[in-house]
Amino acid sequence: MQVSRRRRRLALTSVAVGALAATGLTFASANQALAEEGCEVDYNVVSTWGGGFQANVVITADEAINGWEVKWNFPAGTTVSNAWNVGWTQSGTGFTGKDVGWNASIGSGQSREVFGFIGSGSSATPGQFTVNGDVCNGPTEPPTSTTPTDGPTTGDPGGPGDKVDNPYTGAQVYVNPQWAARAAAEPGGDAVADQPTGVWLDRTSAIYGNSSPTTGSMGLEDHLDEALEQGADVIQIVIYNLPGRDCAALASNGELGQTEIAEYKSEYIDPIVEIQGQAKYADLKIVNVIEIDSLPNLVTNVTPRATAVDNCDTMKENGNYVDGVSYAVAELGALGNTYNYIDAGHHGWIGWGDTNPQYDNFFAAAELFGSLIGQNGMTADDVHGFISNTANYSALEEPYWEVDQVVGGQALNQNGNLPWVDWNDFNNEKDFTQAFREELIDNGFNEGIGMLIDTSRNGWGGDYRPTGTSTSNDPVTFVDESRIDQRFQKGNWCNQAGAGLGERPQADPEPWIDAYVWIKPPGESDGASEFIDNDEGKGFDEMCDPDYQGNIRNGNNPSGARDNMPLSGHWSSEQFAELLENAYPPVN
Repeated sequence: MQVSRRRRRLALTSVAVGALAATGLTFASANQALAEEGCEVDYNVVSTWGGGFQANVVITADEAINGWEVKWNFPAGTTVSNAWNVGWTQSGTGFTGKDVGWNASIGSGQSREVFGFIGSGSSATPGQFTVNGDVCNGPTEPPTSTTPTDGPTTGDPGGPGDKVDNPYTGAQVYVNPQWAARAAAEPGGDAVADQPTGVWLDRTSAIYGNSSPTTGSMGLEDHLDEALEQGADVIQIVIYNLPGRDCAALASNGELGQTEIAEYKSEYIDPIVEIQGQAKYADLKIVNVIEIDSLPNLVTNVTPRATAVDNCDTMKENGNYVDGVSYAVAELGALGNTYNYIDAGHHGWIGWGDTNPQYDNFFAAAELFGSLIGQNGMTADDVHGFISNTANYSALEEPYWEVDQVVGGQALNQNGNLPWVDWNDFNNEKDFTQAFREELIDNGFNEGIGMLIDTSRNGWGGDYRPTGTSTSNDPVTFVDESRIDQRFQKGNWCNQAGAGLGERPQADPEPWIDAYVWIKPPGESDGASEFIDNDEGKGFDEMCDPDYQGNIRNGNNPSGARDNMPLSGHWSSEQFAELLENAYPPVN
């Protein structure tokens, strides 16, 4: 049975009228006015709390506008603390907002949600608005034109309130033709070349198509258009370009420096929002996987932990991970056809819960995620769910042993001499996601959030896969003979030798899981085995060197990485062949 979900069912604080419904923004309060010159403004209070509120502003143009300035007077004592997609000033009660370039144009007879803001004080609707000096002073009939605009919110005729419970249920999911061609060209690869995989936007140029070996010649709009051609219902996009990206690793460092948050917002996120919001994609459900391997680093790899990394300390101190993720989620979440899933690490990273902050990853990570709510206007309704195990190898389940099983007179997860378990509360992703989902709800997310699990490379179906439970009474031998995950240590993340394809993508496998997905395209490298000079901002990480004997973050274990691997995201025929051979369930 599917867990019931609540999606953007926001209470109306006043009556939403004609033109607001025409734009699809049926979930907010509105004040409409239309002057003889054709100026119409919808002031939409989308949520309120003690002393504060969030509002969005929609402008409708009778005649085409290329550049807008909107003004009003707030009730006394009301101020704006944060606004997005707008250049703004406030003097006393007077507010002025101007376009920021990319959102300057509004077509004739068209409506566009131009910006949003967080305010404190009264959420009452101002009495009068002006646009470019024209007073909007009296309700009239809404515009009747149905010509689509290029604005980011015009693409959803039903509005955000009509987002479905689970976008994957009954859906045809987009197959990336670039990955499919690579897979089909490999021996036996045609058996899985029809599987849907994630489209990674790992650089700003990937939005437009940069002809790189990583993303190929197709940009975001090309993929979305191709999805329409395929008749797909869902497409999966990986948002992956934070400043100071992957602070605890080097193989997938990005192009943006640690302080380049403004560039991230205006040059990366804003164009993605504009493209995804085009009207022609109104019926295409866009799943956005938000910034893998980012926020959990601010829990596990910062001072005073022994596992601290200077780069992660910097990103925690400057706040740009929190700023960037919340901005991306809020902006993308405002679109009516998008479904945001934030990356939540995996059980081998976040699975430790403890009352001692030095050892607690589980509760601290959920609290960190909850702290995003309210940042950059992000609300809980902007988050459809979370994803675990993205581009990782953690087993979906361990069928032959339980993490709290008693062996040799002691529970396995209470045995300090058992390095594979290492006091972890979980040994698989299904149990982890079920428990972590509940903790996320306790930290402010909606009861209806769903989980995704990336199963692209966690099958572990090779010759070493056990067929039953060990009979040993020695805890170490028992676990090693019983576990299907064959890594030296569950923190090992780079090109793991012996891995195999996992469960094929499928919807609703468990009540709390929206889907098993292949977000990491099988066959694409996690990082180079040795230093390779490149212009993609990707460094060399020792965890990708098969001869590396480890560090404190992986318990000083061998890396377990494959040899002769290219840069992250680049294709490896050898790795793809191994994944295919070790697939579980087997590939027919």
